[in-house]
Amino acid sequence: MLSKNVERSLKKGQVIPAHPLALTAARKLDDRRQQALSRYYIAAGAGGLAVGVHTTQFEIRDPKWDLYRPVLELAACVMDADAPADFIRVAGIVGNTRQGVSEAEIARDCGYQIGLVSLRAFANAGVDAMVAHCRAVADVIPVMGFYLQPAVGGCVLPFDFWRRFAEIESVVGIKIAPFNRYQTLDVIRGVVAAGRVEDIALYTGNDDNIAMDLLTTHRFVCDGACVDVRIVGGLLGHWAVWTKKAVEMLGACHKSAQLDAVPREMLTRAIEVTDCNAAFFDVPNAFHGCIAGVHEVLRRQGLVEGIWCLNPEEGLSPGQAEEIDRVYAAYPHLNDDDFVAEHLDAWLG
Repeated sequence: MLSKNVERSLKKGQVIPAHPLALTAARKLDDRRQQALSRYYIAAGAGGLAVGVHTTQFEIRDPKWDLYRPVLELAACVMDADAPADFIRVAGIVGNTRQGVSEAEIARDCGYQIGLVSLRAFANAGVDAMVAHCRAVADVIPVMGFYLQPAVGGCVLPFDFWRRFAEIESVVGIKIAPFNRYQTLDVIRGVVAAGRVEDIALYTGNDDNIAMDLLTTHRFVCDGACVDVRIVGGLLGHWAVWTKKAVEMLGACHKSAQLDAVPREMLTRAIEVTDCNAAFFDVPNAFHGCIAGVHEVLRRQGLVEGIWCLNPEEGLSPGQAEEIDRVYAAYPHLNDDDFVAEHLDAWLG
């Protein structure tokens, strides 16, 4: 079970960056810069961190690298020292049920409160097998569902899966990241049909539609009654960069929800954020450079030394650096370079 303060924080809605992996030129874990990243996110006002997820690189689990526990421990050390009591600690959980349960146990032992369950390993399995897997992980740690877009290794998850998944008592949230409106609605309808709207916090992972997800009231009819549902926060690779401005934007979205009025400026901001994401995530090249693009922004800010990934085939695509140049020039109000420059030495210290 989540503590009451963490549960309240999760349901309120937070910026939860998907934590990148800082490496040296030799593709070894850079402990100093890995922890500097965690300090940056906490100082920027993030309400949680997601570690061991896609942006942290799935390869950390390969025996060649064996970095799953070390990266969880590094972030946990910083969170123990610098984060408030209601800070949300999310660990990525992948693989078959044996691996998933093992990772959930490691995450729990490292002080993480929630497991973000990826179903990549179940791409060819049925709904029964997926739900059984999620129940097994949920027996170890409270679970956040994850609809990962198929373009980067996810699989299509139907409405029936989400309804049955939402019925699992230990499910506390869902990261909705199919980059698809129809599939996004399948998730929300599933939570409504399960009667768990008040229990499960919905977070956007739709990097192509971040602000609009946060500004929209989703309304469905269930058993003859209208049910309004909001996506309250985001767990995003995109929010691993320019995080302080993401925190400000989420605050503005929450204010709009309270006033039941969306300023025209917020609609414009939604398009600007999506344009930036296209550059960071390398949309023209089918997301090939999505991790390297995040690293490139952090490199320019001085938070990491380079854009190296564990997989040497991963890097910026041709023209991607120029696209990042373009959005930097077009939307200077969206970056937090000044904030990073002011505190970088302390975070690295």
